[in-house]
Amino acid sequence: MIEQPAYTGFGFSDEEWGLLVGLPQAVITAASAAESDGTKRTMAENAAGLETISAGRESASPLVAAVAGEVVSQVGDPEAGAELPVLMPAEPQAMIDDVLARAGQATALLAAKVDEGQAGAYRHWLVEIADQVVTAASSGGILGLGGDVVSVSERRFRDRLAQVLND
Repeated sequence: MIEQPAYTGFGFSDEEWGLLVGLPQAVITAASAAESDGTKRTMAENAAGLETISAGRESASPLVAAVAGEVVSQVGDPEAGAELPVLMPAEPQAMIDDVLARAGQATALLAAKVDEGQAGAYRHWLVEIADQVVTAASSGGILGLGGDVVSVSERRFRDRLAQVLND
């Protein structure tokens, strides 16, 4: 007997599942790119984002748990020391715009394929990932001291994401 991929139980195609699985990592990168913080702060932001994704495996939402499990199986478990590579997009605003567009696509897809409880849990989880990333390292300051916990540009990204996701 051939075992079906987990996403077929939710009614998603391979391409649709790829959108949902790719979006959490993309949110980390976009939230981090919203404010250029340097490598050390970006590493802290990535770690916070990956921890939030990993925690999604324990979600009461089967959809969030499945997506989180898939992401962790692809990139590694932070509890086992896995880290995301530091990505510094050449054009941060273009990357942010792309992530927001994909979030809009995911919102429409979820509305068409799953009940509101599952859709809402996934959308809220993405906003939670962004929240954890933008609060993981302060921006500005001198020699790592002072600065804003959440910069204006980070807050703007998080708010735009929440708006696109209707969360």
